[in-house]
Amino acid sequence: MGYEYLTPQSALAKRGGKRSKIVLEEILTVQLRKLNKIQHQGQTHPFSEVNIQKAVEAISQFPYDALYTTSQELYDLLTLGKSLEQIIDGDKKSYPLQYIDWHNPANNVYHISDEFEIERRNSTQTRRPDLVLFVNGIPLVVIECKRPDLKDALNEAISQQLRNHRAENIPHFFCLTQLLLVASQNAAQYGTTATDKEFWAVWKEEAAAQLDQQLHTLVNRPLAELILCYNDWFS
Repeated sequence: MGYEYLTPQSALAKRGGKRSKIVLEEILTVQLRKLNKIQHQGQTHPFSEVNIQKAVEAISQFPYDALYTTSQELYDLLTLGKSLEQIIDGDKKSYPLQYIDWHNPANNVYHISDEFEIERRNSTQTRRPDLVLFVNGIPLVVIECKRPDLKDALNEAISQQLRNHRAENIPHFFCLTQLLLVASQNAAQYGTTATDKEFWAVWKEEAAAQLDQQLHTLVNRPLAELILCYNDWFS
């Protein structure tokens, strides 16, 4: 399964033309309707449009407190979902809604965009991560790429990722992301949100001849599976 490419213009349109937004709300709304149904007394019902909008706002218009605490709250939302009240046949109950189908990754949709402009906090100036990968319109992976002729290319890419975490830049964006990568030609490193530079892991290859095939497998593997594997490795 591959990722559908979105031009920067298309990605901007799918977040309502607002660079202050980080979630592709147009895609997320469609996916929430598709993935979530309510089972009530043997009947299947859709979530109300009011509840769908509440779910979108919960993950796209969240209040930013601090990087760690807000990241934890959003991680719980991504993995556990959100409970929403709805009245069906006069019976008011809370029902679970999921943002990602972790059990059947093929039910999700995957996109990638480049030069993803994001407004800095309290500013109209922007930062532009090189590549962003989305699951159901939610940004989960950020990749920074550097020219191979650049001195200390990977260190510079990691520094750029960490600079973007700063309070005056786009820390709210990294509250949702789960995996950060940097790459320069055949070298790569990876970490998670707020990982200090010295703790970024080196992407190791047993044989250089296998690189192209393994990168092809990585790019075309459902991101939900990658995150599940990543959590298993470091749990």
